[in-house]
Amino acid sequence: MQYFFMVAVGATLWGFWPLFLRPAGLTGVQNALLAMLTMALPTPFLLRREALKDRRATAALVIMGAADGINVALYFAAVNRGPVAVAVLTHYLAPLMVALVAPWVASERRSTRALVGAPFTSLGLALLVWKPGADFSGWTALLGSASAVLYTVSVFCAKEAARAWSPLGVTSVHSAVAVVTLLLLFGPSALPPVQPSALWVVAGAVLCSLTGNILFNAGLRRIPAASTGALTYMEPLTATLVGWVFLHEALGAMGLLGGALVLAMGLWVATEPRNSDSPLPSISGTS
Repeated sequence: MQYFFMVAVGATLWGFWPLFLRPAGLTGVQNALLAMLTMALPTPFLLRREALKDRRATAALVIMGAADGINVALYFAAVNRGPVAVAVLTHYLAPLMVALVAPWVASERRSTRALVGAPFTSLGLALLVWKPGADFSGWTALLGSASAVLYTVSVFCAKEAARAWSPLGVTSVHSAVAVVTLLLLFGPSALPPVQPSALWVVAGAVLCSLTGNILFNAGLRRIPAASTGALTYMEPLTATLVGWVFLHEALGAMGLLGGALVLAMGLWVATEPRNSDSPLPSISGTS
């Protein structure tokens, strides 16, 4: 039971990111750079010659870092733009995408539930985003969905990189690659201003990312795969509640129905019986 608790707490901590991003007042790219830089700090102590010799795993780690850096920047931009529920639930299209493309990318069994659930998930997102008489949150949904695509890429790369790199090595080293990627793509605009509010993002990275990932990965190997997939959905549930309670973001009846439909479809797909080596999403990029 303690391992279930550790995974649930780890995923829940990821959902508290909005509380740290909004007060900082930084752009999505600046937030992403600070978060990734914090997670990358242990990198010099994790570089191993044996792991580097596995060129395929190392290449996957580099691709993962590049994709995840942009993924986090897009997701944080979506959270900043709001509503939080739209940002996090569109980002959580990633588990569905993983299940849909796994047969082609990882030669795994086709997910019947993912195929059946795809149109219902789309309907749920439409109900969540569409608010008559209110500002259209389509840009938030677009940013969140784009981050989900890139996160899907990072999931499969992480699976390959894990053949030679430890879980902490994958987390920290790919974060270092993400920092370099963001600096190359965005240049000086990626650098956050030197101001106390930036410490909010660093604190968020320590609590939501490092602590959340350590708890999640510590319990991950001791519980069933289906339970892991289901418990991962503690993040969007927590983030949606944070937006409602602390940021005073109203969902409305249709939004609640749409969010519930997205969560229900995600849980249904995540709990489908799979092979033990199926790639299960862990939102370590947002976390």
